[in-house]
Amino acid sequence: MIERHQSWRMRSLLSRLAHVVERTGLALTGGSCGLFVAAHIARSDFSLIGSGAAILGMMVYGAIGFYLGIDLPPAPEKLRARSLRGFGSGADAVELLSASGTFLTAVVAVIAVSSIILDEIARPRDAMAVFLGWALGASMQIAAGIIARTRTHIS
Repeated sequence: MIERHQSWRMRSLLSRLAHVVERTGLALTGGSCGLFVAAHIARSDFSLIGSGAAILGMMVYGAIGFYLGIDLPPAPEKLRARSLRGFGSGADAVELLSASGTFLTAVVAVIAVSSIILDEIARPRDAMAVFLGWALGASMQIAAGIIARTRTHIS
């Protein structure tokens, strides 16, 4: 963890500003995905989302997922050297978890947006599947982000 703080301090002010803008953009993207999925579900015959607070909650959860899960800090060399039966290291598994979560949330958001644009009303089962897919993807991103940020203490 000390290395990460030292490398952050060694970056120029412009580089730090670019990083903050990038992370903010990622959070906005995640929030947008949450909003699209919430709008899709709210338009369905399934009353899973019935309030502005629930929609805001989905946006915040999506923002956290994209903020934590996309820009992972590099793994310590000690962890990167360990191999999981030839498939890669534990650090590679965390990257796969992050990438899979990002892919899943993006696919589900595209499905939700297409349904909204085509003015389709989702059936309750379809709305639940969209919600669960999005929630799983965002949770995978959050888990990957937490693991990546705490692994320096574990290794």
